[in-house]
Amino acid sequence: MAENRASANGTGYGEGVPCWVDAQLADVEAGKRFYGELFGWDFEEAFDSTVLARLDGEPVASLSRKTDGRMPTVWTVYFATPDAAALAGRIRAAGGQVVTAPVQVGAGLGTVALVTDPEGAVFGLWQAGEHRGFGRRHEVGTFVWAELYARDTEAANTFYGGLFHDALFGPDAEPDFGRAAVSEVFPAMMPPHFVVHFRVADCEGILGTVNRLGGRVQVPPFETSYGTVAVVTDDQGASFAVLER
Repeated sequence: MAENRASANGTGYGEGVPCWVDAQLADVEAGKRFYGELFGWDFEEAFDSTVLARLDGEPVASLSRKTDGRMPTVWTVYFATPDAAALAGRIRAAGGQVVTAPVQVGAGLGTVALVTDPEGAVFGLWQAGEHRGFGRRHEVGTFVWAELYARDTEAANTFYGGLFHDALFGPDAEPDFGRAAVSEVFPAMMPPHFVVHFRVADCEGILGTVNRLGGRVQVPPFETSYGTVAVVTDDQGASFAVLER
């Protein structure tokens, strides 16, 4: 993707580049134990009930306590934008929905919004303030890919290609965001959704750790154009994928 580079140098991410992920959990302390052992993350308090996950001192994800038990236990991917309100308007005009209007987070950390595409797949927008996004990614134990599982892949191409054309198709594009038909991996009745992928050194090997920590394997390892993938859930039911390049 255009400007698809780590933000540790302070330059941030271009619009349409996945720049952050978070998990909404019922029990953040349990989440810290699970992901701390699985990926080697350390944690620090951020704001409200949110903790920041770090790997070797750099921010890689966050865990937040669900404020309503009816909310899904889920990992969400956030796409960078210089103007969350303007992008939310473009999403609505293209047939998507705004679930949560742009709102400032913390003391100047940034502006966040939750939206859906026309098929209902939920994703986030992040307008950076002091928090630029990932300090490390594409490494073992960090975000490496986001896959959209859609019912209508051509409609997804049109929607996301229109929103994030430079990031997906620009001259310097190195996408870490793809799409596939739901039925390729999941039952056809599953709603369209994003799956956040974390890089691991050994896809098969880490599944034993997932099981030992109370998670489960949702989809056994399979081959893709970008590596070997397995979809798992943590011990609270949040789905994510592990990817061996």
